[in-house]
Amino acid sequence: MKRTYLAMAVIFFSLLVWLPFISKVVLPGWKMDFSEGTKTLWQNFDGPNYLIVSKTWYNIEKIKTSFSSPLPAEYYPAHFPLYPAIIGVLDTVLKGPTAMLLATLLGSVLCFLMFYKYVSEFKLSKNAWWLCLVFLILPARFVAVRAVGSPEPWFIFFILASLYNFRKEKFWLAGLWAAMAQLTKSPAIILLAAYGIFALIESVKFKKIQFKYWPLLLQLAAIPLLFWFLGARTGDFWAYFHSGDNIHLFWPPFSVFAPKGQSWVGSFWLEDIIWTWLVFGTGVMKLRDKKLTIEYYFAGLFFLSTLLVAHRDISRYILPMAPLVLIGWDNLIQKKEFKVVAAVLILPILLYSWTFLLNNTAPIADWAPYL
Repeated sequence: MKRTYLAMAVIFFSLLVWLPFISKVVLPGWKMDFSEGTKTLWQNFDGPNYLIVSKTWYNIEKIKTSFSSPLPAEYYPAHFPLYPAIIGVLDTVLKGPTAMLLATLLGSVLCFLMFYKYVSEFKLSKNAWWLCLVFLILPARFVAVRAVGSPEPWFIFFILASLYNFRKEKFWLAGLWAAMAQLTKSPAIILLAAYGIFALIESVKFKKIQFKYWPLLLQLAAIPLLFWFLGARTGDFWAYFHSGDNIHLFWPPFSVFAPKGQSWVGSFWLEDIIWTWLVFGTGVMKLRDKKLTIEYYFAGLFFLSTLLVAHRDISRYILPMAPLVLIGWDNLIQKKEFKVVAAVLILPILLYSWTFLLNNTAPIADWAPYL
């Protein structure tokens, strides 16, 4: 029954975020104008890019002739195919942008249900239901991401499903879900690295190679399959690496703070990144204290990778480890003081999300090819 209520809560909260766009209201007190309606949701990055992939499947000529995007056609292999495939399935009965939003909503419901299953079955929280409700509003960046075309809800769902089956020692299923994550977003490779480290340490510990983990290599097998598919569609097996400025990892660490650094950084108002790293990094260390080993390996490696990101939107890059960080912070999250502050923050979180959605839009002159 709680799973049903949780699914309803996810849908309700998404509708709450969408409401001013659906109703096209104007909120003069906060200087917010939603008169463009749901088109604003459709336009939010990177939704239009995934829509283009779902309509063209990386066909360079079709991208150039059918869409007026200012981005080069070679850029689209940076957007992996599984989420566009889900959009494509729904696009058979709905218009493209609507199918895209529904795909995100479906992924969000599955993500939260998997999180609840993960936390409750392994008893990782004093109150799994409350922890899921907190995940509805924190991180605030995830609220905005779940309202537009984005693969993150599906990506997090696949990661949690893989970790769940890994803990159950169902390694074939863990490998399969990890492969699905790999076909959704490139950072899934960090999950494979975490599994590799775990298997290596276990082999050293028992002085014997632990062959039981070899089904996890299904994820590794997905990579050449993905590259073959991109090559077949674009004529370039290495199309992902030739897609331009999409891999925002730079040496040395903390390059996001370099003055006049990468164009994607954009501002010197970056103190919030320090707080993001502090909260997430401490949450990772708490996973270690709880002896959640595989979660610690994955979240720890993911956290370290974000230190190399030179991009203003680190709060989005770091999202895949968010549910594990919430598990790490569970003792604090269950406290009365946290509940009071979280309740107070619901409105500003919505205001932040609405402001973000109103401004994070791509220029689209003609919607016809997207429909």
